[in-house]
Amino acid sequence: MNPVIQSQPAGGPDAGATPAKPLKILLIVPAGEAVRVTREHPKVPRRAMLRFSVLSLTVVAALTPREHEVRIIDENVEPLDFETDCDVVGITFMTALAPRAWAIAAEFRRRGRIVVGGGYHATLCPDDAAPHFDALVIGDAEGAWDRLLADVQKGTLQKFYRSFGGLSANLRTPVPRRELLADMARYYATVNAVQAGRGCRHNCRYCSVTVFHDRKYRRRAVPDVIAEVRRLPRCFIFVDDNIIAEREYALELFRALAPLRKRWVSQCSILIADDPELLRWARAAGCRGLFIGIETANAENLAAMNKQFNRNDSYRERLRRVHRAGIGVVAGMIAGMDADGPDWFRRTLRFLRETGIDAVQLNILTPLPGTPLFADMENAGRITDRDWSHYDYRHVVFEPARMTAAELQAGADWLYAQFYRLDRIWWRFVRTIFHAGWMPALLGLRLGLTYRYDNRREGIIGWNPERAGQGTARNGGRGVVSLKVPALNAEH
Repeated sequence: MNPVIQSQPAGGPDAGATPAKPLKILLIVPAGEAVRVTREHPKVPRRAMLRFSVLSLTVVAALTPREHEVRIIDENVEPLDFETDCDVVGITFMTALAPRAWAIAAEFRRRGRIVVGGGYHATLCPDDAAPHFDALVIGDAEGAWDRLLADVQKGTLQKFYRSFGGLSANLRTPVPRRELLADMARYYATVNAVQAGRGCRHNCRYCSVTVFHDRKYRRRAVPDVIAEVRRLPRCFIFVDDNIIAEREYALELFRALAPLRKRWVSQCSILIADDPELLRWARAAGCRGLFIGIETANAENLAAMNKQFNRNDSYRERLRRVHRAGIGVVAGMIAGMDADGPDWFRRTLRFLRETGIDAVQLNILTPLPGTPLFADMENAGRITDRDWSHYDYRHVVFEPARMTAAELQAGADWLYAQFYRLDRIWWRFVRTIFHAGWMPALLGLRLGLTYRYDNRREGIIGWNPERAGQGTARNGGRGVVSLKVPALNAEH
């Protein structure tokens, strides 16, 4: 590999130096084997509802000086060509995609390209990632990416780049270069992703967002967000980790959005249900769906994960308030916490029905490296699998406390398959029309059909662990869950 991009005249670097040569930059989103599009398998899986704009790399592209040429490749929707003409390759990846990122980096480095890594795994596990790359961006890309490119041009590339100024409360980030996704836009639920704030102040032990952002929340100036949203179509998505993380900021944002008559979805904590004013303004601002991390209905589990604010005794009423406001609910649930036994899956299926959840993203508890949960389990000798590709929330990589690993795997698969039975999908659609309105109902229907398609394509069946001896834990399938991505990040 030759990192020297500029040319130097015979008299030395200061004697009539010519301008540095513009760079050709390729930015890559790796994909898991089950969903990766290749030349041999060019068909894009019909799961657009689980894909939205790769905001991480469209922001990195916007941070790139315009004299450089930038291209984005998302392996979820198009094949990667290792013979692409480029000088610099940037790869953003989460833990489960680290092995694929290593493989991509090796191929491009073998061809003499400069390869840069970034994202959650690179930030939280730099010693693990560093050997595979020429340089790493640690943390946010803002304030680091431009310096890295300047050093590439000067031939002075360093190993690590961090954003200057720390994690200040004010977030300054450019408008993403969404036009770079235009050719593939049809494969996404939307390429119009917006980020108003970044990070979360909660301290859930399993969450890498908390660690990445040092338990801080940063927000953009509301006028900047509104100026960006005005230029978008009516429907878009806020990819904030918790859009109500700072109440007064959220109210200011919602009040400014209301006159625009837009429609959007986002994610936040269940605390929005406890604040009638905030909930009312979210609906007035155009919110029609929220991903809410419910995780568990067990108080012991909530306490163990530092998420007592969820208050499991009032889920039903709180979720009813959200629906009454005309907002659909996609619930995040986690299987395999230490208080969960083989009966958890049956009880959770009933809980999801009784609380009127429109869609569910079911994750097997995954101790992501860099989080307190990983440290706890490693110290206790409970980590049983260090193949990072299995850290996709759909594999058991630790020793459960009150059931076997096979029971946890089987139960999670069974619950997913049962919740997304076709009759149940349609029943939820009809119910939500009356409880929350057409738009939340349609959102739930489209998500339900997409998750059902994924389950069938991956062979997700499972069995109820309460009924010992039925079937096998998996039927050859590996479910894949889609994640939200802030700046040069890709995991939460």
